[in-house]
Amino acid sequence: MTSKVTYEGGLRTKAAHIASQNSIITDAPVDNRGKGEAFSPTDLTATALASCMLTIMGITATDRGWNIDGSEATVIKSMDAAPRRIAAVEIVITMKGDDLSQDARDILEKAGRSCPVALSLHPDIEQKISFVW
Repeated sequence: MTSKVTYEGGLRTKAAHIASQNSIITDAPVDNRGKGEAFSPTDLTATALASCMLTIMGITATDRGWNIDGSEATVIKSMDAAPRRIAAVEIVITMKGDDLSQDARDILEKAGRSCPVALSLHPDIEQKISFVW
């Protein structure tokens, strides 16, 4: 089992990761009758894409002896109204590792774009990914 999610009422859930017992709270967003006091489930989906990209890029960098520590991503999620769904995720990844060659940068960008979350999202969700070196 990966996780256990409990509905706590008031459009809030608590998700516990079984292996580590770490937990996160989700709230429905304000524009969908929620409090907006925590990530919404769709926020987590968009954020998971950025996290996955950086993780796969980190694996790739580590395997090649490159250091990208301190790299970060900003995430903007856009919703469609009918049906309510994620329409687009825009991610700007600001990379550390100024000493990397263009070939190394290309390898890292390809690795990030092919992370498991990117490949799992429905093709109708537009993934707008850019890198700042």
